[in-house]
Amino acid sequence: MARAHRVAAIAVFSTVLYFLAFFQYVSVPFVSESTALALLPVLPWWLLVSFGAYSLWSLGWGLFTFRDCPEAYQELLGEITAAKNDLRSKGVTVD
Repeated sequence: MARAHRVAAIAVFSTVLYFLAFFQYVSVPFVSESTALALLPVLPWWLLVSFGAYSLWSLGWGLFTFRDCPEAYQELLGEITAAKNDLRSKGVTVD
């Protein structure tokens, strides 16, 4: 649970820091005030779109490389054949 606590703590800290900057209680360093006022309202949407793009890329890459493990494929086929033979020996019709 330590990783979940760490992620939650970072998320809460980032959210509090964002709202403090958004409502101008703290200034954003190295950025002019007009630029910060223009960027802060769209920052959550930018993060959401970035996360969505990363998720789609990760899913697509996983699908693209799915058949790239012939050893696991052969092992799985062997296990399926063994299970079918075991069921046939017990009188169950398979296929």
